[in-house]
Amino acid sequence: MKHTKRKWRGVAPLSKGLLAAALAVGSFLIPAGASHADSNSTIRVALYADIGSKYKSTVPAVTLQSTQSFTLLSDQAGSAPLVSVPGQKQIRISLDGYRVKVMEASSWQTAADAAKKLQSTSDKPQIFAISRNGATVYQLYTGVYASEAAAKDGLTRVVKAGLSIPADQTPAVKGNKHLSAGRYSSEQEADVALNSLTAAGLDAWKVFLAGNDGSAQVEVWVGEAANDSDLTAVQAAVSTAAPQFTVSVATSPGLILRKDAGLDFSSETQADHYLVSGSNAKFLAAGSEAGIQLVERSKRTYRGNLELSNLSGSLAVINVVPLEQYLYAVVGGEVSSSWPEEALKAQAVAARSYALSQGNRFDVANVVDTTLSQVYNGIGSEAPSIIKAVDTTAGEVVMSGGKVVEAVFSSNSGGVTADPSEVWANGGDVFASVPSVEDVSAAAAAKKWYYVLLANGTSGYAREDNIKLTGSKTAAGLDIVTATTKDVNIRPLPVIESSVSAVGKLNPGENAVALDKVYESGSYSWIKGPYTSAELLKSLQGKTTSTLPSSISNLQVTQRGPSGRAIQVKANGQALNVKYPDMFRSAFNGLPSTLFDIVAPGSYTVLGADGATATISSSQSAGVLSASGKVNVNGSGTVVMGGDSAARVITNSSGFLFIGQGNGHGLGMSQWGVKGMADSGYDYKQILQHYYKNVTIVKE
Repeated sequence: MKHTKRKWRGVAPLSKGLLAAALAVGSFLIPAGASHADSNSTIRVALYADIGSKYKSTVPAVTLQSTQSFTLLSDQAGSAPLVSVPGQKQIRISLDGYRVKVMEASSWQTAADAAKKLQSTSDKPQIFAISRNGATVYQLYTGVYASEAAAKDGLTRVVKAGLSIPADQTPAVKGNKHLSAGRYSSEQEADVALNSLTAAGLDAWKVFLAGNDGSAQVEVWVGEAANDSDLTAVQAAVSTAAPQFTVSVATSPGLILRKDAGLDFSSETQADHYLVSGSNAKFLAAGSEAGIQLVERSKRTYRGNLELSNLSGSLAVINVVPLEQYLYAVVGGEVSSSWPEEALKAQAVAARSYALSQGNRFDVANVVDTTLSQVYNGIGSEAPSIIKAVDTTAGEVVMSGGKVVEAVFSSNSGGVTADPSEVWANGGDVFASVPSVEDVSAAAAAKKWYYVLLANGTSGYAREDNIKLTGSKTAAGLDIVTATTKDVNIRPLPVIESSVSAVGKLNPGENAVALDKVYESGSYSWIKGPYTSAELLKSLQGKTTSTLPSSISNLQVTQRGPSGRAIQVKANGQALNVKYPDMFRSAFNGLPSTLFDIVAPGSYTVLGADGATATISSSQSAGVLSASGKVNVNGSGTVVMGGDSAARVITNSSGFLFIGQGNGHGLGMSQWGVKGMADSGYDYKQILQHYYKNVTIVKE
């Protein structure tokens, strides 16, 4: 479709803590009529879980702690606390699953040295300590594995790892089948039984579990068999070594207490380690107002409870938290707490609506904690201004047709929001392309950069505070500039990147031609590249169903949607077919948005008097009719000016520049636009009804 060329402007990079899209690339809007959660209830947020194609983020074990005490308990209604964890004490949680028991050692260093050799492999090592006849024995394992077969494969790798294993020991697969040596009325009685069993050379542990009435119980379990045959062998060993015990197969869900000695393989550090045992076992870590810190999740601290269970052979950690408290962290993770109150209120209502629209989208959870849903970083993202905005709008949601709207949003729409046809091709009448001129608020504190041509033919960008106009102009009317300080860096793009070298220097008294002036690349406008043909072909692999050429010599946006976003791109004249238009972001090396133009810096297009066009490369010259007659213009180093008076230099660079606006998919609410509207005096309901069409704001 025909599209008017835009003049691109830039802004400062996105502020720290201000995160983009509410939905990641590849997400789709939930159809109207989908179920939604109760605004007065809790919400389930998956932190770690294997939910197949929907979401996968796993870890072998998690480390929990809090500034105040917290408890571990069964998830059954009315369950009493099973374990009390003192404030500041770390504990570890993992699954009671299939492992490889590699070796035992009397020296922690011996076990740690072997663990270090396994640390870089897929067979993750773990050291447990056990007391046997008053001495500490260190047991090295790998795992957890999802199945016995996977554990056997791990065993094969461990055997080939070149470890120094004592001659009287043989690595073996272990599992989650145990024998119960009885239920005891107190931990002290359980300890007596445990010591008797370990003194007899048997592996045994205390286990905490809930009785049928929800009361806290303690048992002692023996053995860790991978199958029924192994379990029979454990039973025979107990009969021989400790005949005074009557054992039975352990069937109840429980928390097996072991001693973790592998928190750090550089020095011995021990912690209580609880194994979640039972195929349908679910336990809760229940915290106080101080929350519970999850070390593996960037040491974030979460309100509510952490549900711990076995899902698809991996440890699942689900944060079960009151919805409004969840929003304290979401709003703080998505926008700055310093923004105007009406902007924060608009974000709160949009985030609440999005969360409530999800239903059980992720099977065991309503949402996840990444941009696949909404950014959720726990208590650390909260702030008084954000809590006030959430509380002031408590229960308020965006509604359309009697349904809660899946109120998607992105960081910056680049001046105009996207039409559904430009993103995921669905969205209903709630979403339409609307002006979002306030997106430029992101540029309020941004420096501008001059695009300059140096005397030696080098071109690049210099920040405005290092450059001044001389008052002179070229014959074409372009400004002449010079440096205000020594050794001003000329950058390849209008942004400082420590890993990218300057392309030149400019000193006071040395002149350069100013071809353009743009904002620093950021969330409102940006320049990416140039990307070579090889780089683009690598990025396109697996993201287009089209047959890719051996080399890309021509790349053009050939069709745009209502907002101007690219919905068709051709390489060498052949359309690059993607699943949905927003996928062009990832297809081209992770572009911030699809609101872009493509420029080949090594060529330019000339419109002839007969209406025909010709592309001239940097290695060619072209005949141009000037005021003094026909002259030949060289390729590289030539300054060309478009119909909009924007000028650029033809360089020897191969590849393609992407010059664009916006950050995110652009559908629905634009966060920077919200800030700009709030700065201009709009209230949160007006803001929401600007970005979402045919909606009302109601209290659920």
